[in-house]
Amino acid sequence: MFSLFFIDRPVVAKVISIIIVLVGLIALKVLPVAQFPEIVPPTIQVVASYTGASASVVEESVTRPIEDQLSGIQGALYNESISSSDGASVITVTFEPGYDLDTAAVDVQNRVALAMPRLPEAVKRTGVSTLKSSSNIVQIVSVRSKNPKHDLLYLSNFATLNLMDELKRIPGVGQVKNLGERKYALRIWIDPDKLSSLGLTVNDVAAALRSQSVQTALGKVGDTSLSRQGRFQYTLVAKTRLSNLADFGKVILRTRPDGSQIRLRDVARIELGSESYLWSAYFNNKPAALLAIYQLPGANALDVARRVEAKLAELKRGFPKDIFVEPSYDTTRFVKVSIEEVVQTLIEALVLVLIVVYVFLQSLRATIIPAVAIPVSLIGTFAALLAVGFSINTLTLFGLILAIGIVVDDAILVVENVEANLEKNPDLTVKEATRLAMKEISAPVISTTLVLLAVFVPVTFIPGISGALYKQFAATIAFSVLLSALVALTLSPAMAATILKRRPEGKKVGVFKAFDAGLERLKNAYDRLLHVLIRHWYLPVGGFLLLLAGT
Repeated sequence: MFSLFFIDRPVVAKVISIIIVLVGLIALKVLPVAQFPEIVPPTIQVVASYTGASASVVEESVTRPIEDQLSGIQGALYNESISSSDGASVITVTFEPGYDLDTAAVDVQNRVALAMPRLPEAVKRTGVSTLKSSSNIVQIVSVRSKNPKHDLLYLSNFATLNLMDELKRIPGVGQVKNLGERKYALRIWIDPDKLSSLGLTVNDVAAALRSQSVQTALGKVGDTSLSRQGRFQYTLVAKTRLSNLADFGKVILRTRPDGSQIRLRDVARIELGSESYLWSAYFNNKPAALLAIYQLPGANALDVARRVEAKLAELKRGFPKDIFVEPSYDTTRFVKVSIEEVVQTLIEALVLVLIVVYVFLQSLRATIIPAVAIPVSLIGTFAALLAVGFSINTLTLFGLILAIGIVVDDAILVVENVEANLEKNPDLTVKEATRLAMKEISAPVISTTLVLLAVFVPVTFIPGISGALYKQFAATIAFSVLLSALVALTLSPAMAATILKRRPEGKKVGVFKAFDAGLERLKNAYDRLLHVLIRHWYLPVGGFLLLLAGT
């Protein structure tokens, strides 16, 4: 018999349990930590810009050609698109929960490449971006300043140049967004009346800018291989690209027959401003730059937050004294508090269970066996969570709390049956009583485990977002129940045969005597109730049918 092997070889049972605990502790160190499991479907965003186009033009010439190619992507649930009056086109492709985000990004990128020939030239020049979109914000970092000269544009540009790339390199960070981002740009405010009176159009202005502000390679003079006299070689460098407001003002739009020229400054006002004024970011009603930090799927939120804070502390040493950078919104605070509360509840539940076990068994030696079985089953569950890709979150920890009362049952059953055999058969040794007990209860332990699995395992097949929540909760309990059965068939009988002793005969005193007397009266009352229900079996059956109908 399976359990008899471990009764004769207790070291093997202990080694198995030690391995389970070690693997569980290793998994505990590497498991991702989050407030809730990954339940939001992964999304990929396709972003394009058609400057100057209306919403309807963007829809017809940019959004629709791309959406036509995105139809039928494997794993995609639906597409959502926004074509705005500022020329922006944003298409969000939502995939099935659990679908690999890297694979989804590659599939979307390939489809976008097929749509590129149908897009306007202006869109091709600015490019079409395919971005992994995550909804799990870890922190929002605010960049503020005491200097009133530092406006929204300055702070946003400062955050983009000095923080975004550094934060993106942190392990576990999936994306960093500058909320309310403003970029420095040369803004040309054209006077339409002046432009019209001179017989020019906006296209003429754009063509002049493209032709007169280019980066040109002029070549070189000389070659060291020609002769001894021409050993020197010079690279020609010229200022061919415009770099300041005055240079742009000198751009020639037209040359008249008399030799006079119409320049850009004659028909437009040129200034250095923001590329877009569509949105702004404020913190406590003061200008700020806000960087939203998103975590990668499966990343440890607490670890990401710690790394971000360490990186900010490192970078702030080189910032101006009037610039303040700090996390203003931190979701990991809720994760920390919830996990701390759950761990505290876990410890309290463990202590209460052990107290109850000691009161009923009334033996410190007998209490040790369930006390060892509980941590082995619970810690080993973390290894199973890592194997199936779960995380340490509120639901899995809550499942462990409920599992404490379940995993201890099998060990208690082993101890009680061994002690019952010792009381009934004074001639039996402890090892013989343990063998007899395991012959009697091995089948019940397995059957009760299967019954519990029949309750929790079907819950893991519930589809959708709600199913993702129930799945981790139910699977955690199922894993712990399986491990508790394994411990009850290996470690518990091995420990029972090793550490249990026959109790000395004699009357019990104190609170245990009163407790046993009350428990005996309760057992006798329950025995009488059972006899009544067996004789009048139609009463419980009728009550069950009424409850079933009411349900």
